[in-house]
Amino acid sequence: MRGKQSGDSSALTELRERLAEGLARARLNQTQLAKQAELGRTTVSEALSPTKPVPSAETVAALAHVLRLPVRELLELRRTAAEESGTVTPGGPGRPIGQWDPHDLEVHPAGPLRAPSGPDAPALRALPRYVPREHDGVLGEAVRDAAAGRSRIVVLMGSSSTGKTRACWEAVQPLAKKGWRLWHPFDPTRAEAALEDLHRVEPCTVVWLNEAQHYLGDLVFGERIAAAVHHLLVSTERGPVLVLGTLWPEYEKQYTALPRPGAEDPYSRARELLAGHTLTVPDAFDAQALAAAAVLAESGDQLMADALTRARADGRMTQDLAGAPELLNRYQNASPAAKAFLEAAMDARRLGVGLHLPQAFLTDAATDYLDQNDYDQLTDDWAEQAYAELALLVHGKQAPLRRTTPRAPRRPPPAAATEAPAPPTAGPQFRLADYLEQHSRTTRRHLCPPASFWHAAHTHLVHPDDLGNLAEAAEERHRLQWAHHLRHRAATHGSTTALLRLAQMREKAGDRESAAALLRQAADHGNTNALYELAIMREEAGDREGAEALARQAADHGNTRALDRLAMMREEAGDREGAEALARQAADHGNTNALYRLAMMREEAGDRESAEALFLQVADHGEIDALYELARMREKAGDRESAEALARQAADHGNTEALYHLAEMREKAGDRESAEALLRKAADYGNTEALYELARMREVLRSQWPYGLDPDGTPTPPWQPPSAPTVLG
Repeated sequence: MRGKQSGDSSALTELRERLAEGLARARLNQTQLAKQAELGRTTVSEALSPTKPVPSAETVAALAHVLRLPVRELLELRRTAAEESGTVTPGGPGRPIGQWDPHDLEVHPAGPLRAPSGPDAPALRALPRYVPREHDGVLGEAVRDAAAGRSRIVVLMGSSSTGKTRACWEAVQPLAKKGWRLWHPFDPTRAEAALEDLHRVEPCTVVWLNEAQHYLGDLVFGERIAAAVHHLLVSTERGPVLVLGTLWPEYEKQYTALPRPGAEDPYSRARELLAGHTLTVPDAFDAQALAAAAVLAESGDQLMADALTRARADGRMTQDLAGAPELLNRYQNASPAAKAFLEAAMDARRLGVGLHLPQAFLTDAATDYLDQNDYDQLTDDWAEQAYAELALLVHGKQAPLRRTTPRAPRRPPPAAATEAPAPPTAGPQFRLADYLEQHSRTTRRHLCPPASFWHAAHTHLVHPDDLGNLAEAAEERHRLQWAHHLRHRAATHGSTTALLRLAQMREKAGDRESAAALLRQAADHGNTNALYELAIMREEAGDREGAEALARQAADHGNTRALDRLAMMREEAGDREGAEALARQAADHGNTNALYRLAMMREEAGDRESAEALFLQVADHGEIDALYELARMREKAGDRESAEALARQAADHGNTEALYHLAEMREKAGDRESAEALLRKAADYGNTEALYELARMREVLRSQWPYGLDPDGTPTPPWQPPSAPTVLG
């Protein structure tokens, strides 16, 4: 990079000189450059003009790509120029809260632009006055804690357009008066921006993680972001900070769900971060909130008054204000071609395709959503007309399906990534409105996309995660040939997960040689699960030495399942000391299965106290079977009361063995009625032993009571002959 020139805007001068030189080398005029960069002619002119402000990062990146200039260097020049001009405050990330527009923080706009207050003032986007609800009180407490010097995190959980982001914006206003900053990481992607600068966050900063699934759910960076946020919150020298996020319920369930025993745990740090820190935002205003909204309407808030005319009955005020009803209306009354595009986009999103949907994919996918009559009436420009129809804005300045420009990645992925970088998607891309996406997850959840959808996906989609998710969706819907082809395409585009799945299928089909080759291919691309599966295959083939070597290799790369497997191998080989050391190592890295194994080994070694302590640790991680093991140990030790309490606790969480065991304890205690009730419950959960035990108990009772049983198992009273009739006269 050149040295800075003299003057207050030397970086900006150099930036514009380099853009001008690139333009000359490319032999383009500004109009041609604007067209190729997909920017407005005025935007390009102002970016090159010495009298205009610093251009946006998006503009600089787009121009650099077209002119074949180093994007990173030009963005760094642009950042320096912004600091020199006072646009960006040096120091930690973010800027004073008072300098933010709530709409730039993704607060849904509502209503048309308001007229500017003066000739030089910009037009303002309308925002209705705020109606506090119950969750605002809890959120306010967190803000007061942060203002008092205690770092806090709150993640608001609720459906689309329920007011989560607006609630966060209103909550931080007291901090604005105290000079706090707000940082909203989003460039070049939300996850990359967060991971890059979380370590730079300074005290008295609000970290704004709106739509937190884009941070915590990122397949490459999500767990590292969760760990970095946790470190920020517990580091007293870096506080106070306030972390605010929003999340849809389905993502919260996904991140907090406990994995099956022995399965990978992709969201362990996210689950830990969210535990006890989520706050539910209801879908609708209650009676008290509706009354408050009516007061605002009567005092002159026209947006609130208009919304009450439509949403008073169901209380869905925030959705109305954000334009959701009009979005739904546009979908329901769309032309056949436009509706076909929307339904193809809905199915793509609900089955696991990313936010940005390629136009070529949507156009090809839509054809089978049309009936034959509508298909026959399509004109040559049917697709252009349908996209134009869907681009028209609805109330709240949202479009059912809008064109979007994803930011190109500007840094290579970390060395620890297990997936190859996805190839860039060619051509225009579109994004489905959030409300319609969520609407489709309910209304279309039982529908299977037509053949054109799967064909278009196989033809046009290139992101390995998209292809892998669709392969699983096709298999679940018994579209097995499409699942096979999509999985192969995902593997071709770098998905080691797809390679792993293909290997499992080949092994199931008996082709162990092909399975091993696919696993080796995935392992060569850094997938430690493939190494683990190779180790299992070697062990099953009797090659214990080779199996241990592969498992050790996977363990050395952080695979805790491999550590647990090594512990089992060592235990089977009689090396109890080595087995316990490996199990302890895996447990220390969060593998609850290894912790469970360690507890069993301690019990077998006669160390009941340590075994109970370890089982309690497993139970604290949500593993219900550990409660049953504790109950069994307590009963063995003669502590029947404690054993029953633990078994009851495990049974309440659906452990059928605990139900069965609890029934045995109740029967031994002479409480036959409770024992039978528990056995019936276990049988309802599919425990066939419980059915057998019920039958046995009935048989025993029948043999002891010869007068018979009622259908519910209650002994019938002894039969009494009718009394002799009275003879008169």
